[in-house]
Amino acid sequence: MSEVAGYIERKTMLYKTGVEYGDYTMNFVLGCSHGCLFPCYAFLQKKRFGQIKDYADWCSPRLVSNTLELLDNEIPRLKGKIVSVQLCFTTDPFMYGYQEIADMAIASIKKLNAAGVKCTVLTKGILPISLAEFSGKNEYGITLISLDEEYRKKMEPGAAPYKDRLEALKALHDAGCKTWISMEPYPTPNMAEQDLHELLETVSFVDRIIFGRTNYNKTASSYEGHRAFYNKCASKVISFCEEHGIQYHIKEKTITEE
Repeated sequence: MSEVAGYIERKTMLYKTGVEYGDYTMNFVLGCSHGCLFPCYAFLQKKRFGQIKDYADWCSPRLVSNTLELLDNEIPRLKGKIVSVQLCFTTDPFMYGYQEIADMAIASIKKLNAAGVKCTVLTKGILPISLAEFSGKNEYGITLISLDEEYRKKMEPGAAPYKDRLEALKALHDAGCKTWISMEPYPTPNMAEQDLHELLETVSFVDRIIFGRTNYNKTASSYEGHRAFYNKCASKVISFCEEHGIQYHIKEKTITEE
């Protein structure tokens, strides 16, 4: 297991996301060791506002030590306004190989659920089976954009292997939990040659699929016909989900005029 690079404190924890499929969120870690090279929008955001020096700094996560105290103060004030809380938008709640971060995620979910607040989780790490013991309203998800482990090693070098992510998610599904997939940022063929239908079939057990294009990436935008490619992919996702009774959401700007 890895250790966090340090500890920081924050003044607030829960905030309204403004993201199209989110409600409230909490980010109890600064940075992420997964080292994604798409590039990572969260890193770009934090660097822009001077919270991170460079990518090496970003890949050395720091835990917010007063997370639970902040939740104790904020939950009573906000719980009447909250539909759900997502863990997380600018970091990973089950960062691969970091038990201390996973422990904080579990403690936070437990505290939110105890107040009647639903949690939605998204990770590129391993979802622990102990999550099945919490509220049946919670939704547990993984990011899965490919089945090609070589592509994962290239683009998400510090994240959990795809197979391990899937097995953990399927275990929670089999335990009766609500599960979902974020298929974003989906690569263009010049980034990864793959069969979208095969990927969809692999995750056909989930309750919801979110699909989105690769942004801020010159390789993706240089692919001839990338707009038509993403339009076609989005259409495939919609058709597959409707055929299999799966909820879906296509991210904004994924479908565009050709």
